[in-house]
Amino acid sequence: MSHPVDLLRRALAADPSRPLVTFYDDATGERIELSVKTFDNWVAKTANLLVDGLGSEPGGRVALALPVHWQTAVWLFACWSAGLTVLPVDDGEIPGDADIVAAAPGRLAAALATRAEVVGLSLHAMGAPLEECPPGVTDYATEVRAYGDRFQSAVSEDDPAVELAGETLTGAQLVAAGQGTPPGTRVLTTVSYATREGLIEGLIGPLGADGSVIICQNPEQNRLERRISVERATTVIGTTHPDNRPSL
Repeated sequence: MSHPVDLLRRALAADPSRPLVTFYDDATGERIELSVKTFDNWVAKTANLLVDGLGSEPGGRVALALPVHWQTAVWLFACWSAGLTVLPVDDGEIPGDADIVAAAPGRLAAALATRAEVVGLSLHAMGAPLEECPPGVTDYATEVRAYGDRFQSAVSEDDPAVELAGETLTGAQLVAAGQGTPPGTRVLTTVSYATREGLIEGLIGPLGADGSVIICQNPEQNRLERRISVERATTVIGTTHPDNRPSL
């Protein structure tokens, strides 16, 4: 297995019903849990939107102006499935050479300032569309539902998969970077996927180790200890553990 998409395929074949991504937003009280199958369905729908709806072709560049979120993880794998290079920027500057920009509501103005095709994500817990969808923006929540939940990807491990801090990593390099993650690791993370730590330790590594991820947005420190216990997290990254250790 030498590409992140291969890791997802392996997880799907092994146990499609097991939890893969759990998402919390402490500002809203939101909790969402996605099985491997459900996550894969979202990936396929999004990849179909990228290819059939937006005309993406292998080698294209997609900027993700998105926070750490389950939908950001979906977009990463959808782009990789379609052979696209991901430029995760979160709240950083949006590259001017991106072909597509997927942006959170607060980032739409900056996205529209580029020459890219812009997709707006409401990131709403119930999948609601954008409250305001500016002209020239494709509303992800509205459009993605029309696309099929199967996508036939043909990816190369040697093609560029992501650009992080000026470094380009192939699919094979991403998988290699995640090796060594203990089997069955369950990571609780608050770290943006626009960082190497967030992407490798908070997503690729656990998936490659038949593990899972708990993504926490707007985390409240006083909820952390109970969440670690309830969710049976084995590793914590990007936030202060109650006993000051990064791992359990």
